[in-house]
Formats: sequence, C-alpha cells, structure tokens
Amino acid sequence: MSTTRPCLRLAGSPTLRRIIGTRRIQPFQSQFLRYDSTSDFKPDSPKPKSLPKRIPKQEPPGVWAPYLRLSVGVVFVTSPVEKLEAPTIAERDTLSKHESGITTLSPMRLRMEAFIQEQQKEIVRELEKLDGTRFRKDEWSRPNGGGGISCVLQDGTVFEKAGVNTSIVYGTLPRPAIAQMRVNHKALDPSVESLEFFAAGLSMVLHPHNPMAPTVHLNYRYFETANEDGTPAAWWFGGGTDLTPSYLFDEDAIHFHRTIKEACDKHDKAYYPRFKKWCDEYFSVKHRNETRGVGGIFFDDLDEEEKDQENLFSFIQDCLKAFLPSYMPLIQKRKDMPFTAKEKEWQQLRRGRYVEFNLVHDRGTSFGLSTPGARVESILMSLPLSAKWMYMHEPEKGSREERLVGVLKKPVDWL
Repeated sequence: MSTTRPCLRLAGSPTLRRIIGTRRIQPFQSQFLRYDSTSDFKPDSPKPKSLPKRIPKQEPPGVWAPYLRLSVGVVFVTSPVEKLEAPTIAERDTLSKHESGITTLSPMRLRMEAFIQEQQKEIVRELEKLDGTRFRKDEWSRPNGGGGISCVLQDGTVFEKAGVNTSIVYGTLPRPAIAQMRVNHKALDPSVESLEFFAAGLSMVLHPHNPMAPTVHLNYRYFETANEDGTPAAWWFGGGTDLTPSYLFDEDAIHFHRTIKEACDKHDKAYYPRFKKWCDEYFSVKHRNETRGVGGIFFDDLDEEEKDQENLFSFIQDCLKAFLPSYMPLIQKRKDMPFTAKEKEWQQLRRGRYVEFNLVHDRGTSFGLSTPGARVESILMSLPLSAKWMYMHEPEKGSREERLVGVLKKPVDWL
C-alpha cells in the first residue's frame, strides 16, 4: 500500500531531487520525462518558449534521475506505509479469553492455564484445612503478558514452609536457545532469529516441621513456541513429583509410588518404570553421589512423537490430580509424631542437601532465574526456611540415618 502527495516542481528541479531522492532508471521511456538539470522551473516563472532540451535517447543506460509519476500535469511522489505488526500470542490469548472464555476448543495454552489454576485452589484449600493457617496469596503480572499466583505459608502448625505456585510466561527465545531446544524438538526452525514462546506450570514444595514427615515436591508444565501467525511451532509437556524423607518409612514410600503408578497405568503401563528411572537419575545430587529423596516420577519433552496432544494433556491431568491421595495420608500420619533435638538436626542436614540440588543442578531453577523479568521470590520458594551444614558429618553406624543414606546412594524399586 502507498500514499501519494502532489509536488509542484517539475522533474528536473534540484530542490525536488533533494526532497524525494533519486533512483537509478533505464534510458528514457515514454512513462518518464527527464530534463537537463540546468532547467529549474518555478510555478511563478514565465512560461518558456520551448521545452527544455530532452536528453538524447542514445545516452548510456543507468542515468540517475528522480523517480516520478506524472498525472494531468501534476507530479505525485509515492511513499510506503509502515506495515502493521501481527499481534503477539499474549494479545491473541487475552482477546480469546475476553470474547469466548476458555473451552475445550481453546488453544492448549489457555486450557493448561485454567487447569493448573483450578488445581492450585484445590490443593491450597486442603493444605489450609490440615495446617489451620492461611496461605499468603500474591498475584503478579509480566510486562509482555502472563503472570502468576504465588501461595506461600510460613511457620504454620504443620508446615515450616509450603509453596504452591502457578506461573504463565510469554516471551521470546533467542536463536541460541532455539538451537539448544532443537536437540529434542526438530520441528523448531533453526533459521529464524527468534521465536515467541509460552510456558505454564504449577510448582509445589512442602517442608513440614516434624522430621518424621517427608518433604514433597511437584511440578507439571506445558511449553509452546509460536509461528508468526500465532499457530504452534512446537509444544511439549513435562513434570513429575518426588518424595524426600529425613526418616524413612517404607510403607510411606510404597504408598506414594503405588498412587503415582496407578495414574500412569491409565495411559501407558510403560510410563511408571520409565519415568521412575528418569526421576532417580534427574534428582541426583551428583557431587554427593546420592539422590535427593526416594523418588517418584519425572519426564520432560513429551510431544507428538510420544502421543497426541490431547492424550498427553489427559496424562498430565491425572498425574496432578493424584497428588492429594499420594501425600495427604502420609502427612496426616506423621505430623504429630514425637521427635528429639538430634532428629531435628538430622532433618536440617538433609535439607542442606535439598538446597544443594535446587541451586546447583535443577534445570527449572536455572531456567527461571535466567528468564528476563523473572520473579525471583517465586522461583526460590522451593528452598526450606531453615537448613544446616556440618563439616565432615557422618551418620552413626547401624542408625536409621545411615539406612536412609544407603537407600539414597542406591535407589530402590518400591513396588
């Protein structure tokens, strides 16, 4: 598209050339008039007796001259109109929610956002009933779209610290990040300079007061990159959950793993053993040569090569809904058990290992802290309120503490 504006000077005017610039053109053709640059007519000048001398037709091609279009004796100069930018996926999603809400026909981005926010409310409600303390709820937003809800409880009756967070992130991936992600997602175009992306997830960590009650972690997420027209370029799901006791009760580990396995088996009987092994390998404190806890499941980059999007979304939903039945019976059973100062100290030492993994090895923490505009308080919500490190500490031989360390150094198949 272009606009035109009239110009009152003829083509040969030096003033006009300064205004509109020049363009290299071919020798004289019927639609263009070119005159000697010595001729400079003004509107109020007397009418010349004859036209200025026309440049000979034999002149070598490629002469510099103003690029004009003549119409009824008036010169028009054309100029381009700036192309409007396409809306971002954040703008598209905002409009979609406003116009039609979120339905089963909505983009997966919006359906995942609605699901994790619904689950966050349910989990917080059940934990508040158990603890008797209300969570602090902070809602925050990001300049480029998205935001989140952070629900955190500190110094409660049952929990020393508990966090249940949802986050919705819209942003742009630079070319190096795209190249890195192509290792697992060949659908990504390596030639583009950047890609819009969307990420949504629910993250939770619960640290009880009582050292007999286990810490638990959970995270389920969805990631998508977008083409220029807003359609998905690539997408995948990830997540998992794992149990981290300071004192090991075999029946607790068995119940936790059995509940998760039931959720996995609804979709694929190969999922539980595959994702349990992945969990033991991922949640490894490598510099200590031990796992963070007694495991659970972990998976990442589940895309169309695994199953279709609807089946994977259903799998994610069942896994997240399995949290309350997998953990609530354990915390209810252990929260009021008696313990000694020495046992409390051991819990603090084990929490030190938890901190080491999260700050040194966890990819989610690293990605969150490297994301521009990240909300650091929400990312570091997973860290316990207190932890301890002692130089060259070793558990006593034959103690419960030593047994736990043995299991962490050689993961157990609980089922």
